[in-house]
Amino acid sequence: MSVRTGLVATTAVAAAFALAAPAAAAPGGRDHTPTRRAMDAAVRDGVPGVTARAEDGHGTWKAASGTGDLRTGRARGTDDRYRVGSITKTFVATVLLQLEAEGRLSLDDTVERWLPGVVRGHGHDGRRITLRQLLNHTSGVYNVTEDEGFARTFFLKDGFLRHRFDTTTPGQLVAIAMAHAPDFAPGASWHYSNTNYVLAGMVIEKATGHTYATEIRRRVVEPLGLRATLVPGTYPKVPKPSSRAYGKLARTATGPTYDVTELNPSLASSAGEMIADSRDLNRFYSALLRGRLLPRKQLAEMKTTVRVDDIPGAGYGLGLIDRELSCGVHVWGHGGGIHGSTSEAVTTADGRHSLAFNFNGDWSGDGDAVIEAEYCGS
Repeated sequence: MSVRTGLVATTAVAAAFALAAPAAAAPGGRDHTPTRRAMDAAVRDGVPGVTARAEDGHGTWKAASGTGDLRTGRARGTDDRYRVGSITKTFVATVLLQLEAEGRLSLDDTVERWLPGVVRGHGHDGRRITLRQLLNHTSGVYNVTEDEGFARTFFLKDGFLRHRFDTTTPGQLVAIAMAHAPDFAPGASWHYSNTNYVLAGMVIEKATGHTYATEIRRRVVEPLGLRATLVPGTYPKVPKPSSRAYGKLARTATGPTYDVTELNPSLASSAGEMIADSRDLNRFYSALLRGRLLPRKQLAEMKTTVRVDDIPGAGYGLGLIDRELSCGVHVWGHGGGIHGSTSEAVTTADGRHSLAFNFNGDWSGDGDAVIEAEYCGS
């Protein structure tokens, strides 16, 4: 289910590491053995380490597998914080839908109304694109992370090691995208574009007078008591408890592994800069699907999906993915990838069975298998 950022999904398998950190079982409840086996399989496939947490009516189960620090051999932690990448998009969409519920904007507003003159160039026209189309990726706006210069600067070894601490503004990210033609006319198709959510963050700031980070903290993080969740801005570190994050910084599936833990997350902006832990992600998605964050009308809008050919059995709503698993269970959530970090967070439609996990490597491992194991037992 992960819709990953740029080239971080193109790098390859490393040697497997020792398994560690026994699971804490939910008393008298669901058997999470298949989930643990899928986590261990990801480590055998080359992921340095995995941390996961599942919650349902029987209680909480959490486990870790593999290594959190390749230099010291320290095991992966069950309470690790990590970069969540595009899971940020669900938070951003939630804020925009709250603003709609308050009558401060409409999802049928054009981008031009809120950001005059910003979406222009090479066929882009913000007068023809709605906020809804930004949120469900039907805008046709070019994806900034597919730009070759951006990739060389931030995803490949020489560029990343030189520029990992550079600050990038939302305006700069949008300008890179505007140098390309759109992928299609607004509403004509579907294509995942991080630029859509950079623009969505800019709209939040224009509509409220506050940064999108401030609005997420005020509207979501603080009301839900998400103690490990933050929008770091330009802060380059991941607060403890946390593990190191590793990437290949290459287009190939082989080669050296680099510690990419520290970086300036402004390169992802409101499309993917957030940090959280599995507890907070479960609490967020459970609260969202139970209607604690949005009125019924806005939650229904968020859950209205368009077909996504890239993810079998899936539809994309407004920052929220619906997926039917092999056993017929539907889970709602989002995946996220950023340097050295691949994350997934899903919950059932009633918000009662949630799972969140993270790989601290970006080149291997089957996240879908972990989800299938938790909900289908295989």
